[in-house]
Amino acid sequence: MRRRSRYGWLELIEGILLILLGIYTLFNPGNTIWGITVVYGILAVITGISDIVFYAKTEHYVGFAPTVALISGILSLLAGLMLLMYPNTGELIMTLLLPIWFIAHSVSRLTHLPLVRLAGKFFYYFTMTVNIFGIILGCLMIIWPTIALFSAGFLIGVYLILLGIDSVVMACSDMDAGWM
Repeated sequence: MRRRSRYGWLELIEGILLILLGIYTLFNPGNTIWGITVVYGILAVITGISDIVFYAKTEHYVGFAPTVALISGILSLLAGLMLLMYPNTGELIMTLLLPIWFIAHSVSRLTHLPLVRLAGKFFYYFTMTVNIFGIILGCLMIIWPTIALFSAGFLIGVYLILLGIDSVVMACSDMDAGWM
């Protein structure tokens, strides 16, 4: 990561925060929901900014995929700001926004797959699998809202760790070396 763009460093920070949040969620799936709401809010803001930066960097090189990243980034940013502004109502907001964020971010990552091929087959299939899992988990959380906070703390934690690994690997790859 000698010559990294700002997007690469933002992706690395996002990945590390996702891994830490995933580990925290694994060990405390239902406790201190206010703290989790604030951390999720900060993470959603960072993820939203990252997706918007991705759009700005790639809109000239790729077709429709950056537009999805822009929409996902705006939704993530708004969801994060809402969680930060109203942390006391975070429990109610989290049951709706968390699954929407999982789905939006996973769809955004799936649109990056043509670019991810540059990093290799393993990373391509890993990214595809993690994000399909995110869409399925997000849909389950919408169908059964109690899953969002209590029943699937383990699954959410594992998903966040995998998503964090995905972000760290993407940050360390040379996929964006020619965009600067």
